[in-house]
Amino acid sequence: MPHDPSDHFVHVRGASEHNLKNIDVDLPRDAMVVFTGVSGSGKSSLAFGTLYAEAQRRYFESVAPYARRLLQQVGAPHVQEITGLPPAVALQQRRGAPSSRSSVGTLTTLSNLLRMLYSRAGTYPEGASRLGAEAFSPNTATGACPVCHGLGEVHDVAEDLLVPDPSLSIRDGAIAAWPGAWQGKNLLRVVKAVGIDVDAPFDRLSREDRDWLLYTDEQPRVLVDRRGEPDDSTGRDYHGTFWSARKHVRHVLADTKSQMMRDKAMRFVRTVVCSACEGTGLQADSLAVTFRGLSIAQVNALSFHDLLALLRPVAELTEAGAATSSADSGEATEVAVRLSADLVARVEVLLELGLGYLSLGRTSTTLSPGEAQRLRIATQLRSGLFGVVYVLDEPSAGLHPADAEPLLDVLEQLLGSGNSLFVVEHDLDVVRRADWIVDIGPGAGEGGGQVLYSGPVAGLEQVEGSITGDHLFGRVEAVERPQRTPQSWLHLRGVTRHNLVDLSVDVPLCVLTAVTGVSGSGKSTLVTQVLAELVRRHLGQAPDDAGDDGTSDLEIDVDDATGLESFDRLVRVDQRPIGRTPRSNLATYTGLFDAVRKLYAATPEARERGYGAGRFSFNVAEGRCETCQGEGSVSVELLFLPGTYAPCPTCHGARYNAETLEITYRGRSIADVLALSVDEAADFLADVPAAARSLVTLREVGLGYLRLGQPATELSGGEAQRIKLATELQRARRGHALYLLDEPTAGLHPADIALLVRQLHRLVDAGNTVVLVEHDLDTIAGADWVIDLGPAGGDEGGRVVATGTPQEVARAEGSATAPYLARRLAER
Repeated sequence: MPHDPSDHFVHVRGASEHNLKNIDVDLPRDAMVVFTGVSGSGKSSLAFGTLYAEAQRRYFESVAPYARRLLQQVGAPHVQEITGLPPAVALQQRRGAPSSRSSVGTLTTLSNLLRMLYSRAGTYPEGASRLGAEAFSPNTATGACPVCHGLGEVHDVAEDLLVPDPSLSIRDGAIAAWPGAWQGKNLLRVVKAVGIDVDAPFDRLSREDRDWLLYTDEQPRVLVDRRGEPDDSTGRDYHGTFWSARKHVRHVLADTKSQMMRDKAMRFVRTVVCSACEGTGLQADSLAVTFRGLSIAQVNALSFHDLLALLRPVAELTEAGAATSSADSGEATEVAVRLSADLVARVEVLLELGLGYLSLGRTSTTLSPGEAQRLRIATQLRSGLFGVVYVLDEPSAGLHPADAEPLLDVLEQLLGSGNSLFVVEHDLDVVRRADWIVDIGPGAGEGGGQVLYSGPVAGLEQVEGSITGDHLFGRVEAVERPQRTPQSWLHLRGVTRHNLVDLSVDVPLCVLTAVTGVSGSGKSTLVTQVLAELVRRHLGQAPDDAGDDGTSDLEIDVDDATGLESFDRLVRVDQRPIGRTPRSNLATYTGLFDAVRKLYAATPEARERGYGAGRFSFNVAEGRCETCQGEGSVSVELLFLPGTYAPCPTCHGARYNAETLEITYRGRSIADVLALSVDEAADFLADVPAAARSLVTLREVGLGYLRLGQPATELSGGEAQRIKLATELQRARRGHALYLLDEPTAGLHPADIALLVRQLHRLVDAGNTVVLVEHDLDTIAGADWVIDLGPAGGDEGGRVVATGTPQEVARAEGSATAPYLARRLAER
């Protein structure tokens, strides 16, 4: 039916995406509409999977078919009809950018303006030619440093790695990077032949000889005299070629096809700042251009606070005071004034959002999801779009209450510009500010997918069965538990890392500690980097694949650390995926699938056929469907449209071949079990101890709605984190472990937070120490101890502002957390 322009509502009819149960709902435009419900209830399926997907589908229909191939498309949603839907922009939570070349400047497009400023209004050295804007980017051929290719760092050998024990002689193997066997003997003979003492300790050799042995590019051929060697009766003189340690390592990395040899060579390599560009990634001519006395690399390193101070004097020049021509380089030209004014206006929005501590050059891989989303929101605010629906995914997630307030002000600016806001949200303070609420539930998964209420926020109070309503209107009593007393302490002195400078802090043991503070105050640096790395080294564990900042072996400066001996295990429960391919899933990660496969292999028919447990893995040739190779779906190529996936025509998504599916247990095939939810499987496998233990803990952390075979790629960061926590809870280990969690409640409904926190307290009751970075006030109020960092972000943070029980920190002066915590404690 045609849409009535005077009707200011979006009408959704028959939405059945994912777990939505054929729902109808009407949503006002030009308003802030918040979608609420427990995790997995269907909020995102309605907001993103239905509304945003349909808006995108309609837009793509207007694009030429060939051009559609160049655009990232979302699938057509399962919905009968949507009317009154404007164009939509999605602002979703995403962890970092995949490339280390992406930065805050590229995310916000501010880098483009800054490069134009340097190109057109920079001060050039006398006689230098004007450079194009692209010459000020390390990501272009004209701007990149020729040595590091724009990365700002190079992989090179390090002397302490090449020679781990300089007290050894060359004969005794001082140069560990050199090869063994005959090649090693050859190098020893060559070195001896050129007159270097191979029996003296390496550190007794002259600096000139040591540098030559390790770094020279020379490859002299030397006559090797074999006389006097034990095998001189058979040995003949020959001409041997010399390889320095660095030359040998580079040769191996460039030419070998052996992964084992590559792995060995990489042990001698360290990533270091490029000496040619001093880490800027830019070629010399670009760095020679300045604006107000600073190169573009120096400006990229400034915080937004300092960048504003640099540019504002130029931006405030009147047009009468600025030159009328922009042809000549100069900081008072019209082009300088206009570009500076535009930059100032954009940066002011970032300061409003509490991001003044960030810099343009900061790599996006180091940003939290909340920081990245606020940067995208700020960019949209300056875009000037009108009549658009902005679909936001938990914009307050990962934000300190002090940072959430300016975010809401910016969202209201978007609304005031003639747009609509559809917001998936759990933060009750944000929900209270909404014009309209759509509560989905009552439960998660198959227990959700219904509209419990759609209307003004106040009306939700009368709705029975709404868990959101219970929490929003104070019908849930806080769980009171006695506050624990620290059993002992971990004392850190003189910690320096990022914005933590000479920090001293005491972390209590055998209690639950919340580390708090505004965004950028240093919480994650302290917990997930400093604490994790110090304990890891003490326990002699191998480093993680990569930390959140992309490093795998952190350089941390600590004067003293006592109390590390208290821990016998370190567990980091983070939000990184439990697997990177659809072949990894909930059942395989927790290990419960091993028990299920053994169960099927033990059935009489499987034993009669000689099927072992491996037969029931969709990753094994014997059991999987060969058409889709156990994927369950096949790729379908479309000529002028992007490729899509369809269920496998042979197994219809079951992933197994027909013979494997003939084996049943209690009437269900192995594929049927993978299709069960955790709640359903807990009943079906209640008498299988190895599987039941996993399923019980998964339910206890609020994941009963997930399917056992749900691919890892479909899980949110919060779900992945709770799966890891459940996996830990099912391991009944004794001892004293340190559990580190970074914002575990981010993206969770208050009801799910209560479940999660209950399990964290279980870990402490078992004698462990739990330290978590946290913004949720209820979780902080229920902690045993609080360490509050600040007072602000970036260079203005990194200090311990307050420490003690929640009650003590709530009374602390100068703490951004204290007033919010005091209010929450008074409400409990």
